[in-house]
Amino acid sequence: MHILFADDEPKLQELMRQQLDRAGHSVVVCPNGELAVEALEHEPFDCLIVDLDMPGMHGSEVMKRARAIQPEIQVIVLTGKPDLPSAMIAIENQAFAFIDKPVRFKEVKALLSGAYHQLDRWRKMAAMEHRLEQVEGSNELIGQNGAFEQVRQAISKVGPTSSTVMIRGETGCGKELVAKAVHESSLRADKPMVSINCGALPENLIESELFGHVKGAFTGADSARVGLFEVADGGTIFLDEIGELPLAMQAKLLRVLETGDIRRLGSNQSKRVDVRVVCATHRDLEQMVHDEAFREDLMFRINTFEIHVPPLRDRTDDIMPLAQHLLVKVRPEAAGQACFTERAEAELKAHRWPGNVRELANVVEHASILCDQFPIDAEHLPRHFSLRQLRSQVRDEAPMTLKEMEMQAIHRALERHSGDKKAAAEELGVSSKTLYNKLNAEASKAA
Repeated sequence: MHILFADDEPKLQELMRQQLDRAGHSVVVCPNGELAVEALEHEPFDCLIVDLDMPGMHGSEVMKRARAIQPEIQVIVLTGKPDLPSAMIAIENQAFAFIDKPVRFKEVKALLSGAYHQLDRWRKMAAMEHRLEQVEGSNELIGQNGAFEQVRQAISKVGPTSSTVMIRGETGCGKELVAKAVHESSLRADKPMVSINCGALPENLIESELFGHVKGAFTGADSARVGLFEVADGGTIFLDEIGELPLAMQAKLLRVLETGDIRRLGSNQSKRVDVRVVCATHRDLEQMVHDEAFREDLMFRINTFEIHVPPLRDRTDDIMPLAQHLLVKVRPEAAGQACFTERAEAELKAHRWPGNVRELANVVEHASILCDQFPIDAEHLPRHFSLRQLRSQVRDEAPMTLKEMEMQAIHRALERHSGDKKAAAEELGVSSKTLYNKLNAEASKAA
């Protein structure tokens, strides 16, 4: 590690300079706090070893300045007065370790090993957070369209309340992004937001996922598990595709929403949770109520405040700002550039976008891979993308049965999403289970 050693004792300075070098570390030695802070401002250090009682700037001030300049730096405190006030200073400044004089280098060496591992964990966590941020992208809602402006206004009004929110809109139009915006504008923004896709869970595991289970509750329950409602306690739970919940589960969810009490599967004990519920669906819940596929009382309970997210085809003036935003996510160097030719822009605006913003994101990423140098042209867009090409394909194809047309639509969706069955099912407006059943039936027929 690169170590900054700050102490006013010349003999200890020389000892540390020699021993740290022999141990494989590089070290900068400073005789007072002022010089230590100056060193921190000019180069990065992995660890600061600092004496509390130095003439001039006190060691506690050096630690505070170090934290402000280099938040990740690991701090080891030295003191000739191993008393409670000194220990409290070390704790308040988040020191990794606290040792008293006379210094035993064997002890310092052991502490440096621990500090190295602590720093390594910090850096891995920072890298993980960076990758997660890249995957999730910005939560900024992009769009100037009048209909989308109404979405923003609705979020600003309902966000600070505790009301249950229902977000409606086609698959891929950004319902989860709207849910995040509702959470972040609420008084629960510093608490967890937990998202769950109700259509992606096997029916026999939904209750365990939502409410948890005790050990032995069912075959395979070798240990107790906390449900997502408990994880979200104090925050928000986002139930995406709530229309896919089985009727039996709908009744249990209604009870939780009305009472605030959850009960783990296999337990007789209830627990009170404080969770705000935000739901989303692309289904017609009113028709499902009429068909007795969705409980009317649950629909009334979750539909306290409704936000409708417009499809991308109704927001043509937002297509290019969105395309530019999505391009910067995969190619940061695109920021501030004119990255699409007129031909590419015309193709993007002419498309009907059945997969909405999710489809646009896939198209932009595809084009960014093929395009070595900006701007992106029409030739960089996916082969199946152009409406003109799609119409040509339909004209050239032989007559098909409805079943054949259905399977062709499934295979084209899978091609657009590089074989991702979940994404293809969402674009087609069916559950993952339905898509798997249709593919399995086709495979069985072929066999």
